[in-house]
Amino acid sequence: MLTDYHAHLEKGTLTIDYLTKFVETAKQKGIEEFGISEHAYHFYETKNIVSKPWMEERRYYAMDDYMNLFQKAGGLGLDVRMSIEMDYTPGSHKEMESFISSYPFDYVIGSVHWVDDFGIDLAEFRKEWDRRDLYETYRAYYDQIITLAQSNLFDIVGHIDLVKIFNHVPKDEEFLMEQYERVTDALKDSKTCVEISSAGLRKPVGRLYPEPELLSLCFKKGIPIVLSSDAHEPHQVGENYESSIELAKKTGYTTLMTFKDGERKEVELG
Repeated sequence: MLTDYHAHLEKGTLTIDYLTKFVETAKQKGIEEFGISEHAYHFYETKNIVSKPWMEERRYYAMDDYMNLFQKAGGLGLDVRMSIEMDYTPGSHKEMESFISSYPFDYVIGSVHWVDDFGIDLAEFRKEWDRRDLYETYRAYYDQIITLAQSNLFDIVGHIDLVKIFNHVPKDEEFLMEQYERVTDALKDSKTCVEISSAGLRKPVGRLYPEPELLSLCFKKGIPIVLSSDAHEPHQVGENYESSIELAKKTGYTTLMTFKDGERKEVELG
């Protein structure tokens, strides 16, 4: 089986017509389970969890409209999972838990996009990389991945090494392995799966998330995987999956995790 559990409608509309384009692409590419995981900051209902000026300009959805879209999709026979990608926010665990438990998500993705007020993957903040200590930024980023896992609020951690997106990577391999060991130790004791995301191949870094060394530690510590594309347009669904599947199998993975109605099931990797 193949899955793509990480996709966004934000460049279009919350309509059946636009959603159908994503679902049809998934079918064409042999993806048997597909899900939409819109960014949580788009929703009015998450303002109490995280609020930054960059987000407030982009907060324009209501959860009722989002849920209605999936209800309509189900009524039309479209097989699509409903999820959310939550910006993990230290200090807001109770608020995140309340939000997550208030809606019938099939699964929930937790991701780290911010180190304090530094949007690490945003073009608007790209020059900030030259002003900051690379090692401190990496350590602070992975500190959040660790507490994300320890919170046990999320089914999947999104693009676990997103911090490399603009190809700012420490040359000290021992330092990197220290971070990888720390995060995988936290993940192995949580319910959180790791996604192999092909999105990194279309970013400046030009590499899959995660790095092979990091995925190898995930495998050794028994951390399950899912496959994703982080599609922001219909044609990106399942993009570059050949590379993702090759990495998974080369690492030793023969299964992946699927989700429905908050329940998980391990299946054979296609």
